[in-house]
Amino acid sequence: MDDTLATDTARIALPPAPGADQYRSLDFANTAATLPAGQSYDLLSTPGSAMRWLTAHDLATPDVRLYEVCAQRMRTLRTHIRALFAARVDSTTPAEGSLRAVNEALTAVPTAPLLDWDAAEGPRRVQAHPVDRAVNHALATLAADAADLLTGPDAGILASCGSAPCDRFLMRTHGRRHWCSTRCGDRVRAARAYARRSGAPD
Repeated sequence: MDDTLATDTARIALPPAPGADQYRSLDFANTAATLPAGQSYDLLSTPGSAMRWLTAHDLATPDVRLYEVCAQRMRTLRTHIRALFAARVDSTTPAEGSLRAVNEALTAVPTAPLLDWDAAEGPRRVQAHPVDRAVNHALATLAADAADLLTGPDAGILASCGSAPCDRFLMRTHGRRHWCSTRCGDRVRAARAYARRSGAPD
């Protein structure tokens, strides 16, 4: 069932939005999207699909086993990050709960590399990623990335896609960029062309 769902999702999913290659939190926020004609998708809808997303973004290794409770935690953090992005785009104040959720993710794991002693190489500092805490580390990384985006120099070019009903975010890397994908841009241009034709006198 998961494989069938993954195939269907891959068929309708939009490509990564501008800026997703620079900010994993932007791509994370866009793992769920609303599309025209009542369609939508969620790349974190099952443990299997959530694991594929984490692995593709170098946030987990194949030996990690993801359970539904972990996928739900990912979806919850995504909701809060999306709320913070929307507040930044709309120049509003986000709900305290969203700030708290991101800060809790940030502080859930140690940030300092631990001391390890290798029999052959001796002492070294390593970032601990035990399998049972892999999701905590992934969520902390995504929360830190979102915080960096919201407080950094690119915060001013964070935008919402201008092609309703799409609700994805993007980085406006140039002034004329208003859409998260060429598919959304083509849809807006086609709608405008149709409106001009239908409104023109015969």
